[in-house]
Amino acid sequence: MLARGIPHSQQVRFAGVGRVDFVIGDGLVIEADSVEFHTDPASFENDRRRDALLTAQGFRVLRFSYRQIRERPAEVWAAIEAALMRGDHRRENS
Repeated sequence: MLARGIPHSQQVRFAGVGRVDFVIGDGLVIEADSVEFHTDPASFENDRRRDALLTAQGFRVLRFSYRQIRERPAEVWAAIEAALMRGDHRRENS
Protein backbone atom coordinates (compact mmCIF):
# COMPACT_ATOMS: atom_id res chain seq x y z
CA MET A 1 0.00 0.00 0.00
CA LEU A 2 2.96 2.24 0.54
CA ALA A 3 3.82 1.94 -3.15
CA ARG A 4 0.35 3.12 -4.08
CA GLY A 5 0.36 6.01 -1.62
CA ILE A 6 -2.67 4.70 0.27
CA PRO A 7 -2.62 5.93 3.87
CA HIS A 8 -2.91 2.98 6.22
CA SER A 9 -1.96 1.66 9.64
CA GLN A 10 -0.16 -1.63 10.24
CA GLN A 11 -0.56 -4.18 13.02
CA VAL A 12 -3.59 -2.53 14.60
CA ARG A 13 -4.97 -4.19 17.73
CA PHE A 14 -8.72 -4.65 18.27
CA ALA A 15 -10.24 -5.86 21.52
CA GLY A 16 -11.43 -9.46 21.26
CA VAL A 17 -9.80 -9.85 17.84
CA GLY A 18 -6.11 -9.17 18.27
CA ARG A 19 -3.87 -7.57 15.68
CA VAL A 20 -4.86 -7.15 12.06
CA ASP A 21 -2.31 -6.61 9.32
CA PHE A 22 -3.58 -3.34 7.82
CA VAL A 23 -6.38 -0.82 8.31
CA ILE A 24 -7.32 1.78 5.72
CA GLY A 25 -9.44 4.65 6.98
CA ASP A 26 -11.64 3.58 9.85
CA GLY A 27 -13.44 0.74 8.11
CA LEU A 28 -11.31 -1.45 5.84
CA VAL A 29 -9.23 -4.27 7.29
CA ILE A 30 -6.80 -6.16 5.08
CA GLU A 31 -5.31 -9.45 6.20
CA ALA A 32 -2.31 -11.08 4.49
CA ASP A 33 -2.26 -14.79 5.30
CA SER A 34 0.87 -16.90 5.09
CA VAL A 35 0.80 -20.67 4.82
CA GLU A 36 2.84 -20.89 8.02
CA PHE A 37 0.11 -19.46 10.28
CA HIS A 38 -3.17 -19.92 8.42
CA THR A 39 -3.62 -23.45 7.10
CA ASP A 40 -4.42 -25.74 10.01
CA PRO A 41 -8.11 -26.15 10.89
CA ALA A 42 -7.87 -24.20 14.16
CA SER A 43 -6.22 -21.20 12.46
CA PHE A 44 -8.76 -21.32 9.65
CA GLU A 45 -11.63 -21.21 12.15
CA ASN A 46 -9.98 -18.47 14.19
CA ASP A 47 -9.58 -16.32 11.06
CA ARG A 48 -13.32 -16.70 10.34
CA ARG A 49 -14.17 -15.84 13.95
CA ARG A 50 -12.06 -12.69 13.76
CA ASP A 51 -13.63 -11.70 10.43
CA ALA A 52 -17.11 -12.13 11.90
CA LEU A 53 -16.27 -10.03 14.96
CA LEU A 54 -14.83 -7.25 12.80
CA THR A 55 -17.80 -7.37 10.41
CA ALA A 56 -20.19 -7.09 13.36
CA GLN A 57 -18.35 -3.91 14.35
CA GLY A 58 -18.88 -2.41 10.90
CA PHE A 59 -15.57 -3.27 9.26
CA ARG A 60 -15.10 -4.69 5.77
CA VAL A 61 -12.45 -7.42 5.81
CA LEU A 62 -10.41 -8.38 2.75
CA ARG A 63 -8.26 -11.47 3.20
CA PHE A 64 -5.49 -12.40 0.75
CA SER A 65 -2.92 -15.18 0.74
CA TYR A 66 0.74 -14.29 0.69
CA ARG A 67 1.04 -16.22 -2.56
CA GLN A 68 -1.82 -14.25 -4.08
CA ILE A 69 -0.14 -10.98 -3.07
CA ARG A 70 3.22 -12.04 -4.52
CA GLU A 71 2.04 -13.81 -7.69
CA ARG A 72 -1.19 -12.01 -8.60
CA PRO A 73 -0.87 -8.47 -7.25
CA ALA A 74 -3.16 -7.00 -9.93
CA GLU A 75 -6.16 -8.91 -8.59
CA VAL A 76 -5.31 -7.89 -5.02
CA TRP A 77 -5.08 -4.21 -6.01
CA ALA A 78 -8.30 -4.47 -8.02
CA ALA A 79 -10.14 -5.76 -4.93
CA ILE A 80 -8.66 -3.07 -2.68
CA GLU A 81 -9.41 -0.31 -5.18
CA ALA A 82 -13.00 -1.56 -5.60
CA ALA A 83 -13.45 -1.53 -1.82
CA LEU A 84 -12.13 2.02 -1.66
CA MET A 85 -14.43 3.12 -4.50
CA ARG A 86 -17.41 1.65 -2.58
CA GLY A 87 -16.35 3.59 0.48
CA ASP A 88 -15.56 0.49 2.53
CA HIS A 89 -12.76 2.40 4.26
CA ARG A 90 -15.39 4.51 6.06
CA ARG A 91 -17.56 2.87 8.69
CA GLU A 92 -21.07 4.10 9.13
CA ASN A 93 -21.78 5.32 12.65
CA SER A 94 -18.08 5.66 13.43
